[in-house]
Amino acid sequence: MEFGEVLRGRRMVRRYDGAPVEDAVLRRVLAAGLRAPSAGNSQGRDLLVLRSAADRERFWAATAGPGPADAWLSGMRTAPVVVLLLADPGAYARRYAAPDKPGPDRDAATWEVSWPDVDTGMAGLLVLLAAVDAGLGACLFGVPSAALPALREAFGVPGDRRFVAAVTVGHAAPDEASRPSRRHRRTVADAVHEGRFGVPWNG
Repeated sequence: MEFGEVLRGRRMVRRYDGAPVEDAVLRRVLAAGLRAPSAGNSQGRDLLVLRSAADRERFWAATAGPGPADAWLSGMRTAPVVVLLLADPGAYARRYAAPDKPGPDRDAATWEVSWPDVDTGMAGLLVLLAAVDAGLGACLFGVPSAALPALREAFGVPGDRRFVAAVTVGHAAPDEASRPSRRHRRTVADAVHEGRFGVPWNG
């Protein structure tokens, strides 16, 4: 696809047709996520891919909580692939302690912005866009904080990795394309400022 088509086609898909994603296609989607920029080229992110029915069931069991599934959960559970986005803060601490990184921000623990989380989120965005380019649907979402210990236990996530988000990937269900957007998408006129906050961009 042309890049503009990918951007226009990007939407959160919450129901899938259940068909598997071919290995070669999934590899391209995951590889795109690893092309995301990272502060200092630290590359502190990991993608944990859940494809088997057993792994996906363990994920939903660990994160969905008790009680019957609502419409959102029922739809999301139809995804054939779930990708967990994990940040590695230690990679940033080591990179910025290196001799070629002098300056006041060498101690990553003092950063006001959590660049490991930002960069891992950008990896998630590229997974979303690559999925569209491959003719697939995808949805990025979080899980309740209370579920994180069970998630770590279920999949052996090391203590030095931080869960940022999950992405479902698959072939969108036929009715997803016609599902109306629930909210107005902010435009350049709404959200872009020039020179001073509150001054609309006039380009």
